[in-house]
This record gives sequence, C-alpha cells and structure tokens, in this order.
Amino acid sequence: MSELEPLIADLALILICAGAMTLLFKRLKQPVVLGYIVAGFLASPNMSYMPSVTDLHGVHIWSEIGVIFLLFSLGLEFSFRKILRMGATPIIAACAVIMCMMLVGMFTGQLFGWSKMDCIYLGGMLAMSSTTIIFKAFDDMGLREKRFAGIVLSVLIIEDILAIVLMVMLSTLAVSKEFEGTQMLMSILKLAFFLVLWFVVGIYLIPRFLRKVRSLLTPETMLITALAMCFGMVVIASAVGFSAAFGAFIMGSILAETVEAEQIEHLVAPVKDLFGAIFFVSVGMMVDVALIAQYIVPILCIIAAIMLGHTLLSTGGFLLAGQPLKTAMQCSFSLTQIGEFAFILATLGTSLGVTSDFLYPIVVAVSVFTTFTTPYMIRLAEPAYSVIARVLPQRFQAKLESNASDEEEVETEEQHSYWRAFLKQVGAIMLIYSVLCMAIIGLMLYFGKPYIAGMLPSPWANIVTALITTAICAPFLWALMHYGTRSDTVVALWNSGRISRVKLLAFQLLRFVLGAAFVSYILGRTVHWGGMLGIFAVLAVVFSIVFSPSLRKQSERMSQTFNENLSQREKEEE
Repeated sequence: MSELEPLIADLALILICAGAMTLLFKRLKQPVVLGYIVAGFLASPNMSYMPSVTDLHGVHIWSEIGVIFLLFSLGLEFSFRKILRMGATPIIAACAVIMCMMLVGMFTGQLFGWSKMDCIYLGGMLAMSSTTIIFKAFDDMGLREKRFAGIVLSVLIIEDILAIVLMVMLSTLAVSKEFEGTQMLMSILKLAFFLVLWFVVGIYLIPRFLRKVRSLLTPETMLITALAMCFGMVVIASAVGFSAAFGAFIMGSILAETVEAEQIEHLVAPVKDLFGAIFFVSVGMMVDVALIAQYIVPILCIIAAIMLGHTLLSTGGFLLAGQPLKTAMQCSFSLTQIGEFAFILATLGTSLGVTSDFLYPIVVAVSVFTTFTTPYMIRLAEPAYSVIARVLPQRFQAKLESNASDEEEVETEEQHSYWRAFLKQVGAIMLIYSVLCMAIIGLMLYFGKPYIAGMLPSPWANIVTALITTAICAPFLWALMHYGTRSDTVVALWNSGRISRVKLLAFQLLRFVLGAAFVSYILGRTVHWGGMLGIFAVLAVVFSIVFSPSLRKQSERMSQTFNENLSQREKEEE
C-alpha cells in the first residue's frame, strides 16, 4: 500500500477540525471565523494532546492562496462607482478613524517598549475593523436597513481600500527599515499610477473580451477564466513590486464592474470558502497559550485601547464627517473589533521578518475577544447615548445637530456646482490620459527602443521609435488636450461671464502645455532634437494631433467604449 503524502494528511486533519468547529460555532450562534481559529489551534503542534500537522510550509502556501481568494472576493463586492456616490461622509470618517486608531496602536506599543516596526504594524492592525463580523452582526440583529448601518458598511469599504494601500506602504517600509519621506512618496505615486493604469485598461479590455466569448462561457469556463485573470494579475502585481493580495483585489474590482460579476462571485464563493478556511486555520496554528499567558497584560491593554479608542476618538471622526451625535456613537460602537486584515497584516509582518514573534498570537487573542463583544457593543450604543445626552448641555447638543445638517446642505449644494463638476471632469481626464501616455512611453523606451535598435541603424531606429511612440500615444494626447471642451458644463461656464471664460482658457492652456510636454519628452529621448528644430517639431506634432479628425473620432470612440463598459452592470440591473 502506498504511503499517504503528509500534505494530504494535513489537509484531512485541517478540514476535519474546521468542519467540527464550524458546526459547533454555528450551534452557539458565533462567527464561523472563530471556529476556524480554534480548529487551527487544535491542529497545531502547540496542542500536544491531539494529532497535529507536519508540513507547515505546505499549509503556509495554501494560506497565501486563501488570502488571494479573500481579496479577490472582496474586490468583486467593491465598486468604484458606489464609492463616488457615497459622498464625503464615509471618506472623512474612515480617514479619521484609521488615523486615530493607528496612533492609539502605536502609542500602546510604545508603552510596553516594543520596537518601532512592532508599534507601526500594531497601529495598522488596530485601525481596520472586521467587515465580515460587523456584516454578520448587523444581519443577525436585524439592523441592516438602519441608517447608521449603511454608513458603517460604507466606511468599511473605504477601510478595505485604505488597508490595501497600507499593506503596500508597510511592505515598502519593511524593506527600507526606516522612514524616508521621498521613498514613501514615490511608493504612493507608484501605487496611484498602476492603480489608474490597471483599472482603465482593465475596464476597457475585459468587458469587451467577455462580450465576445459570452456564448462560450459555461459555469466551468467562466470560473477558470475568472481565476486565470485573477492569478495573472497577481503575477503582474508581484512583478512590479506589489503584494499578490493587491493584484487579486484589483482584478476583483475590475470584474465587479462587469455584467458577469454576480455569476463570478457565486462561482468563486466555494473556492474562496475552502482556501479562506485554510488561511484562518493557519492563523489559529499561530496561537500559543503559553505566550498569551505571558503577554496577558498587553492583550488586556490593547483590548481596552480598541474599546476606548473607537468609542471616543471614532465618535469624534464621525462627528467631523457631519453625523449627529447618536448616529456617530452607533457607528463608532459598531467598529470595536479587529478582524481579517489584522491577520493579513500580521502574516505580512511575520513573512517579511520585521515583527516580533509575540505580536501574532497577541493580535489573534485580541481579535477573538473583540469578536465576541461586538454584538454587545452595538447594543450598548443607544444606552450610552442616552447617558451622554443627559450630561451634555443642550446648547452643545444643538450645535452638533446644526453642524450635521449644515454639512448635508453644503454637500448638496456643491454637488450641483458647475465648477466642481468641471474640475472633477478635467482632473479625471488629465490623470487618466497622462497615466496612459506615461505607460506607453515607458514600455516603448525600455522594451521597444532596444528591439528596434537591434533591427535598424542608429538614426533610423530613433526616428522609427519616435514615430511609433507618438502614433500610439496620439489618441490619448488628443483626449488629454481636447476631450470634454464642448460638454454642457463647459458651455454653461463659458456663458456665465468673462471671469469664467478666462479660467476656462487657462485650464485649456494647461492641457496643451501638458500634451506638448509629453511630445517633447518623446522626441528628447529618441531623436534628441533641441533648439528651434525641437520646438518646431513639438508644435507641429501637437497641432497635427489637435486638428486631426481621425484622432478625434478614434479618441471619442475609445472614451465611449470605456464609459459603456463602466456602466454596463448598472444598466443591466436597471
């Protein structure tokens, strides 16, 4: 009889423990995530009275795949259009909550004399509340339709996005081992560049591809195609220096804008549940009872920091975002826990070797406790508000309520402002088409130019490179300099007065200068023309692009296709 591979035996043990614990925790009406963590503890080498896994490296690889599927599924539930419709309230509240809780976590770590990286990672873990646990708690308590629940879920979406950004920043910080403002700024700009590039290219190409092969998409082929896109994006993200989880999230968010998003989400769910369970089981394997007993004081202090930080500082963040006191307290009391992203950040710190061994089990212990207390903290919000309302002076309460209503009025008025609409439109055009031009120029200079130089002599190779690069960039340069100049918003502003016309002309001049800068850079890095010849060449290329009817049609057709792809799911739902 052939011997069973250790990895298969470990998988059997993990799934047996996970299955038993999930049934038990379902019976106890507790989150299934906690059952997975307990199952991991029972199957770990730390539990000497039970069979334990032997191939920890194989389980670690499976857990990394689990993180990829978790982030891919999170991206499928995410929509850039929904974020834009939320207004400023969730964004302001989420940023305030994350900043406050990161400071609380870092200060708490410093009280115990932990290293700088331990404090930073602890702050990041405490800043992210658990989307899964809060969603489950609202569902069980029948609060999904409440106004504050909608605000909390919107904030959680923003937190999930910022958590991805935080993961990238902490990875960069872990490599450099120190704070460097320039390097951190370059990392953020790199993140923004690739985020815009991948999203724009993905929205333009992927829905068109899915439409063309729709007749071939059975459930099986749809699942394989979606997972192929997911892991393809994982490889691309890793190649340019980002985490695999970030690539999975980006591809999920792109597919979330397609008509097939719900089908993909339904098909991926069982795979996500399987590998997600393995990830949370692997988290439970990190639990060391002896280490938890040794660090019981820091664990209790971190729990107190989460409770007090959210109930006090997060309430202030929601008040700053324009919410009344009762709603602000209901929102902040709902966020008093840490969850999935804390585990992911802890795994990141451990894999990079920048955090101490004790931090992981401490975070797991804190998460288990705060998960159990989440429903009780949600129920406690209204009694706490009643006590505060009796203590606070009436004048101060009236001031908070008036600030909330004034904020809503300002938002409504600004949303109907022509200038705000124009600035958003021009800003989006300049950002998107600048990123596309930079990507094309970079690819041509680093890959196309050496290839062409190997086929042609030097002068001709440079000229051909310049012509090809300019030709590929031409539709995007036309859009950068001219797209949207005849929109209804621009016409309304042009007819509103002389000052508005001067401002519009200034913006248009800025767009021409930016387009000319791209053309100048292309010619400068290829044919190396300078002086009057270079200026004449740049002006000639710019004017030929701006006044080209074919480029106008091509650019407008590409923009129309992008907008249709972006809104096709919404139109399908309507």
